[in-house]
Parts: sequence; C-alpha cells; structure tokens
Amino acid sequence: MTDIPGLAARRAALKMLDAVLRRGETLDQAAGGAMQHLREGPDRALARAIAAEVLRWLADLDALIDSATRQRLPDDAKPRAVLRLMLAQWLRLGTPPHAVVATGLPLLAGGPRRLAHGVFSTLVKRKAHLPDAPTLPAEVVARWGGQAAAIAAALADPPPLDLTLRDPSATREWAGRLGAISLAPGHLRLPRGAAVESLPGFAEGAWWVQDLAASLPARLLGAGDGRRVLDLCAAPGGKTLQLAAAEWRVTALDASAKRLERLRRNLARTGLSAEIVTADALAWEPAEGFDAILLDAPCTATGTCRRHPDVLHRIGPRQIAEMTELQARLIERASGWLKSGGRLVYAVCSLEREEGEEQAARIALPADPIMPDELPAGLAPTPQGHVRTAPSQLAEAGGLDGFFIARWRAG
Repeated sequence: MTDIPGLAARRAALKMLDAVLRRGETLDQAAGGAMQHLREGPDRALARAIAAEVLRWLADLDALIDSATRQRLPDDAKPRAVLRLMLAQWLRLGTPPHAVVATGLPLLAGGPRRLAHGVFSTLVKRKAHLPDAPTLPAEVVARWGGQAAAIAAALADPPPLDLTLRDPSATREWAGRLGAISLAPGHLRLPRGAAVESLPGFAEGAWWVQDLAASLPARLLGAGDGRRVLDLCAAPGGKTLQLAAAEWRVTALDASAKRLERLRRNLARTGLSAEIVTADALAWEPAEGFDAILLDAPCTATGTCRRHPDVLHRIGPRQIAEMTELQARLIERASGWLKSGGRLVYAVCSLEREEGEEQAARIALPADPIMPDELPAGLAPTPQGHVRTAPSQLAEAGGLDGFFIARWRAG
C-alpha cells in the first residue's frame, strides 16, 4: 500500500492537518514532524500545498461534505479529514478525480472507504464547486468585522513571491532580469512557484525573500549613516539585512539560536554584517543606548493568513491576550534603551487591534507620525500617523500581509 505513488505526501498532509486542528501547532511546526520521511522536492511541496488549501477552504470543504452525507460526520472523524484532502486536491489543485481516489482511499485502510468514496463520487457527479472566496470561521469574522469580507477575498489564492534587494538602486535592473514587477524601490514581486535558490541573484546575495509589508518597518527608519540600531526579536532576519544594507550598525537580538542561524547564513550570503546576540529580551541589558530600535514583536501573526492559513483556526482570545502582555513588556524595555532623540518603530504582523492600535495607544513616548511619502504607492498612514496594512490592499498587484506599524521618538 505504501508503494502507491504520491501516497506518502497525502499521508504527510493528513498528519499536518491533525497537528494544526487538534493540537494547535503552526503549519511550520507540523511540517517538521509530518514530512521527516519525505525527500526534499515535489512530494514535500505537494504535502504542504494540500494541507494549506484545506486550511484555507476548511469551512467550504466541510459544507460540501455535509451536503452529501445523510448523517453529519464528526469534526474529528478520519473520513471527514480524508475527504477534505480529496476535495482540496480536486477543486483547488486540479488533481483528476481518479488520481484523488487512488491516493485518498488508502488513507482509510481498515476504515469506511466506501463512505468516503460514495461522498466524493456524489460531489464529482454534482460538479461541486467552491465559492469565489473562502468562508472565514465565525469567530474570525467577529474579530475582523467590516474588513473580513475583503480579507477573505484576498485569501482565495496563495500569495506571490516578494523579494527585497540589497541595493535598491538596482531595482530596474533586477526587475528585468527576473521578469518581476516592483511596488517600491528595492522591492520585486514574482509569480509564486519559483524555486528560490535557483533564481538569478540568490547565490551572490543580491536579495532575500520578504513580503512587501514586512519590509516597511525597517524602511521607516531611513538611512543609518553608521548609527547604532537594535533589531529586537530579529530572527529570521529580513529586517536586520535591510538595516545593514541601509548602513546602520545593527545589533540583532533574538532568543532562538536556531532561528538566528538562518540570519547568519543570509548575512554570509549577502555580504552584510551585524552583531548577533542570542538572549531573552526581557532579561538582556545593553551596554549603551541606541539611536533607533526596531521592535517587530512576537504576535499572533494573523496578518500572514495568505501564506499561513493555520492562523485562521488556531488563534483565539487566549493567544491574543498572551501576545499583548508580552508585547507590552517588550515595548517598556525597548523604550528605556533609546538615546535622546532616538526612534522606536513597533510592528506586528497581526490584524488584531489589541496587538496594534490598542497597544500603540498605551505608549508614552512622543509620537513620530509616518508620512504618506514614506510609503509605497497605494498605501497611506492612518489619521494617527500609523500604518495598517491588510491582505486586501494592493489586491490588483497580488495583495500583501497584514501589519500594524507605528513610530515614536524619545524626548
């Protein structure tokens, strides 16, 4: 049974979904264990794609399953889990129904294969289809309110690939070489699916992968001119690379030695430099103050739902409350490490007001409002001088992650 081509990838996808939906793991965490026996390459990419599409369209896949069963299958029933995989492959990945059946039913060895086969066949005969946009979980809609429908529409497809250039002055040159569009100096956007390490410019360190929205916080500190900046909670390091390229003297601090290894590799690849510190920001103390601090704080990461649809199903009030408490403690410490006149940029890749607007309202430093001309075309600061991005923005160009960004200057 294990010799069926493609079966191992489907089994890995099933394990990932169980880890996310039952144990609350992130998709990245789940992938580590579920795919350890898969070789690098197409099988791993397929397993990840299947799991992500199920999570993106979960409510709509369940609605189709329920429409074809006389008695509702329990949410945690294995036949429902397998049917979700089968339908996602057929309706989202374009896998022919016969191939879906051949690789799906063996996942129910010793179980109700006839039931799953009957439900899937019924839906194929009906020419079942998904809506234009995914249906978000009710609790997510309640949190996101009036913007939920627009965000859902932006989640229908995985996002494109964004790159940040080491040398923004070479934007036009690299856009031509890579066949990319650019939404800001130093930014490139390519269609998804490209093998990153095989693209021109990777080996010589001309660029790194970074969503356009994720590049904004470091952009808002401007040129470094040799001044000192602390990148707090720095890993995996895209912002450290930006700051180093902008001629800041960077101290990159993070508690995760494993995640900082990725930053070290990217610094070596790009030829950029930074002081790397492995430490808990809540216990560490700097020897002297900084001219600027970038706090890209730990958060629920709900703004990354285009590429990490697991956040739609595992984030709730408890996780939001835990993150806001941690963010407040980090802001308090960072505020005390600024030199007079120094700037603090606070950012979270979250769509939750508790982590963004409400957090910013409690900061006692003098505001340093973000100006319209500091942002890419199509984006604008809020009346308070903050930045709030969402997946629905710049939709005609492929959207962007959801971020909240604000800036202050020490007195």
